[in-house]
Amino acid sequence: MMSDEYYMKLAIEEAKKATDLDEVPIGAVLVLEGEVIAKAHNLRETQQRSIAHAELLAIDKACKRIGSWRLENTTLYVTLEPCAMCSGAIVLSRVSRVVFGARDPKGGCAGTLMNLLEEQRFNHQAEVVPGVCEEECGQLLRSFFKEIRRKKKEAKKGTNGTT
Repeated sequence: MMSDEYYMKLAIEEAKKATDLDEVPIGAVLVLEGEVIAKAHNLRETQQRSIAHAELLAIDKACKRIGSWRLENTTLYVTLEPCAMCSGAIVLSRVSRVVFGARDPKGGCAGTLMNLLEEQRFNHQAEVVPGVCEEECGQLLRSFFKEIRRKKKEAKKGTNGTT
């Protein structure tokens, strides 16, 4: 069986695909018994759908592939800590384990703001493994947002009539 780092590198490759589309660079990979059963990246801007997060798209693909909404014994690798919406979908789809890269201080619901994945009051919990390839995942996000700020600054200069 491959390591968590191996599968996270696949998720990072998915995140890079998002960057190429001017999407926030988040990638997700779902693995069952060592086999990748789904890969996805953010498509929220491209599709103009608030639910087009990498995790939800990967979960949907995996369910279609295995023919069940129950993703028991799977591991989800995602480059950014899941938000509340994605954490809810992870719990409801019975994903067993979640491995993420960068923490999300503004929306992370797998340990940073709260931990919905290991909440004992739910009828399912997922094991959480944080910080795998954390620096690389975080750098993708930092670079993306730095470039967005640069473009906005350039556009603002252009509208002010200065060069």
